[in-house]
Amino acid sequence: MCECRKLVEHTIGMNPSDQKHFTAADYVIFALLLAASIGIGLYHALSGGRQRTTQEFLLADRSMSCLPISLSLLASFQSAVAIIGVPAEVYAHGTQYWFIGCAYFLGLLIPAHVFIPVLYKLQLSSAYQYLELRFSKAVRICGTLAFIFQTVVYMGVCVYTPAFALNAATEFELWGSVLATGLVCTLYTTIGGLKAVIWTDVFQTVVMFAGQLAVIVVGVHQTGGVSEVWRKVREGNRIAALDLNPDPTERHTFWTLGVGGVFLMLSLYGVNQAQVQRYLSARTEKEAVRSCYMAFPSLQLSLALSCVMGLVMFALYCGEDHSDKLATSSKDAMVIYFVMDMLQGLPGLPGLFVACLFSAALSTISSAFNSLATVTMEDLVKPHFPAMTEARATLLSKALALSYGLLCMAMAYFTHLMDDSVLQVALKIFGMVGGPVLGLFCLGMFFPWANATVSRASSMRSVRGRHRVRSCFFRSFHKFNRRSLSSSRPSGLHRLYSLSYMWYSAFGCFTVILTGLVVSFLTGPMKEEDVTPGTIYPLMGKLVCFLPEHLKKKLCCVTPLGQTVSGIMNKY
Repeated sequence: MCECRKLVEHTIGMNPSDQKHFTAADYVIFALLLAASIGIGLYHALSGGRQRTTQEFLLADRSMSCLPISLSLLASFQSAVAIIGVPAEVYAHGTQYWFIGCAYFLGLLIPAHVFIPVLYKLQLSSAYQYLELRFSKAVRICGTLAFIFQTVVYMGVCVYTPAFALNAATEFELWGSVLATGLVCTLYTTIGGLKAVIWTDVFQTVVMFAGQLAVIVVGVHQTGGVSEVWRKVREGNRIAALDLNPDPTERHTFWTLGVGGVFLMLSLYGVNQAQVQRYLSARTEKEAVRSCYMAFPSLQLSLALSCVMGLVMFALYCGEDHSDKLATSSKDAMVIYFVMDMLQGLPGLPGLFVACLFSAALSTISSAFNSLATVTMEDLVKPHFPAMTEARATLLSKALALSYGLLCMAMAYFTHLMDDSVLQVALKIFGMVGGPVLGLFCLGMFFPWANATVSRASSMRSVRGRHRVRSCFFRSFHKFNRRSLSSSRPSGLHRLYSLSYMWYSAFGCFTVILTGLVVSFLTGPMKEEDVTPGTIYPLMGKLVCFLPEHLKKKLCCVTPLGQTVSGIMNKY
């Protein structure tokens, strides 16, 4: 085990004092990234309709094709968190996390054939408008506030992560990096709208892949080739076998990643506003569905690059922790150490990797700013000011994007207080908030008899559940490592709180659905004629096709999915 580290020290001979300095070429590459992102924003601000309408600013005038949308779907959540967090996870625990790739198939197939057809036909601007069409205004506001909470917290993580990397690599002031990241992103999102966000996502995705690939190629060469990397990771037990342990408290097994991960993916790619907004910006429903299919290979490639990077790291350092050489105790600092170690003496490549991190972060953050502005405008402002002029609405949307940019920079401060890896922080946030929201959408689309009473009860229950999970979540920042080393098994209520974070989405989703179904039957199911046309996906009708017609009619609304919804959107 020590043999590989000695070899690395001999062949690389890294001087820790040298690793924290960019060359002029590194700074040039990094500056070009920021300039190109702002340039794309300026171009879209000055072209086309010049972002003069909310339709153009928030939905790209519903004119996008499937290729840029698919890359934007990838970039929206494949942030610097994944580029740093996944290699750190594989380095410390092996390739078990790679099994989450199994969840990508259903996690994109179901949105393509269930959520997109329903939401696209309704011609919504905000995903949470669906909750009002199906249930009530109160439920819509609950969904909107949950999304705002989830996204603002996650954006703090996204803003902080690349700033931390730049600080570790160059000693550039940490909060100066946070400010630069947030301001650049806020600028091009505010002036260029969703079209600028999507096209910068495309550019930044290319940079992201290039940066990861450069690090892997150099790392494999420094280690002695692919066969040498494979030998060392096998000897170090970093190639994980298929773990079929059904225990839901186990951190990572095939079931937690492959099944629990499906619900996580559905909460992100099925009902999350950032992704739904991209589907709705497509020029046709077919293009929206295609973009979902095209995102699948991109997501798999991104996951593979991140996991391979973690394996190459292990082949070089054999699990040793060198983060102290970067004057930090962060679990993710080893990735930065590895990059600066591998790429020293290769002018431009360290800058390319840091640009890769910032590309991933900028694409995620800009998507969030635009989505936050959209839901706030459509769900919280317009219903109270229906007579607002288009010019004023567009100006207010830009002001909202700017305000959320400043708020998310403030959230970055709280991120650096957390003691967990950025990957787990992000997935816990998605699970504890996204799961209950997914449950509300599933309740509305798949169970025609669910009524507004049940949805309000479910909403309140999911809010209380989020408080419980959040309490457990923050406690886990300080207790995770200690608990993982303990041989005792939790019992009773403690066992529920020890649930793997990969099950948070599924747990929240099923809690809402089961609560909803019980309350629905107690308060009286909704009648078919009271259901808004086009809001039901006929899943139940397909599942009970063997029943007689009168029973099917009693159990399931038969409102055709493609029925024209005339006048509904004018009302809402």
